[in-house]
Amino acid sequence: MASTSVSRVVPATPEQVWELIGGFHSLPDWLPYIPESTPLEGGRARELHNADGEVIVERMEGFSNRERHYTYSILRAPFPVRGYLSTLRVHDVPSEPGAAEVEWTGRFTPDGVSDEEAAELFTGIYREGLEALHHTLAG
Repeated sequence: MASTSVSRVVPATPEQVWELIGGFHSLPDWLPYIPESTPLEGGRARELHNADGEVIVERMEGFSNRERHYTYSILRAPFPVRGYLSTLRVHDVPSEPGAAEVEWTGRFTPDGVSDEEAAELFTGIYREGLEALHHTLAG
């Protein structure tokens, strides 16, 4: 099993960040490479379409509005992994009242690639995603 984690301090309060990213179907609001999210299973799952037209189906596995995080699994995707589980979490930054730290973590079993290659793939996705979030919030 492999894992990765990326975090980034962004220029908004934790409440403002969670308002933007806390909805399970809100990825198109801040992630340019995911222009479409279609709710499935009564909203518990989502079908994402990336900019290349590939389809990714994910299911929410856990959610806490109070603690500002959600966990999801991938049911179908063009990625060389299985058993994918990821959490997106917003933290307070005590020394910076107008900022929040966003942490995106994942663990997965590589399928046809090394642990390092799989971790590098998702590290890049998370890093680009948090950069896009920073850009959206900095507006």
